[in-house]
Amino acid sequence: MNSVSQAQLTPSRLMAFSFGFAPPAIIEAGIRLGIFDLLDSGATTAEDIATAIGASVRGVRLVLNALVGLDLLTKDPHGRYALTAESAEYLVSGKPTFHGAFFLLIAAPMFSEWSKLSAIVRHGRPDHRIDEEQNGTKFFRQFVEHIFPIHLGGARRLAEILRISNLTAPCSVLDLAAGSGVWSIAMAQASPHVTVTAVDWPGIVPITQKVTAREGVASRYRFVAGDLHAVDFGSGHAIATLGHILHSEGEVRSRRLLKKTFDALAPGGTIAIAEILVEANRQAPLPALLFAVNMLVNSEAGDTFSLEEITDWLHGAHFNDVRIAEVPGLAPRIILATKPHR
Repeated sequence: MNSVSQAQLTPSRLMAFSFGFAPPAIIEAGIRLGIFDLLDSGATTAEDIATAIGASVRGVRLVLNALVGLDLLTKDPHGRYALTAESAEYLVSGKPTFHGAFFLLIAAPMFSEWSKLSAIVRHGRPDHRIDEEQNGTKFFRQFVEHIFPIHLGGARRLAEILRISNLTAPCSVLDLAAGSGVWSIAMAQASPHVTVTAVDWPGIVPITQKVTAREGVASRYRFVAGDLHAVDFGSGHAIATLGHILHSEGEVRSRRLLKKTFDALAPGGTIAIAEILVEANRQAPLPALLFAVNMLVNSEAGDTFSLEEITDWLHGAHFNDVRIAEVPGLAPRIILATKPHR
């Protein structure tokens, strides 16, 4: 059996990894060059696209063909390229469903830092960290507004699960590491009874203000600029949201943050945590395992964590009734927990 298995073994799967960097870089090029935006008007040739965007025909043709191979474009017998349903929905920059923001980080911030991975593994930490304010602000300002649509479906579903539209009395929401404000905006749009305290770094808060104004809810927001571990969260909040922040905080700071959030909630209040969860044995899912390495590359103590780990932290902060809410989007499982009435 072993000899048969050995005879069937080839390096093909392994060698495919050697160009694993290529698909996101090609998609990024398509976004930056405006190829997807241009094709949203209809099918056309490589020559016409090259003329329209001021690029070389050779370069455009090779990228277009690769995008066909990635099933992000189609090509007819006359050499006319067109969007697929997927690229038309998610890679056209003017659409509210645009999901291209992460691809725009590939060339400069991501490739440059990931190229240092072996050295970072040796030292256990990177020189350039996005979990500290100066570098983190510069990094997140590039895309935080643009990931709003990526999380909007999940945020709206969370508002439904929490029955926000049924509110008949004032409801104070604490939005921690608010970013675009998407998690609390969905709640504020669901009910006029919702008011929000949004906390983020001073360099990010103006983006939160911009998006909340655009979405028509800014008048019900109080913006707090500062570090999560230093600013006053206030008290008596009915709901607290932590949208994709624990993975960059690491265990020690996450435990501290959860305890501080517990203290800021009213009895009976709910905490909602969005995270990319890894299985407890850390063997799956692959995206979560890869994202953990991304945290190694970009933070002091960041990682991806399991439901079991975060549940333990919540219990340690004195929350109870830990449960899961299924939502659409990047983090399909939202962790909910309750502050007991006594």
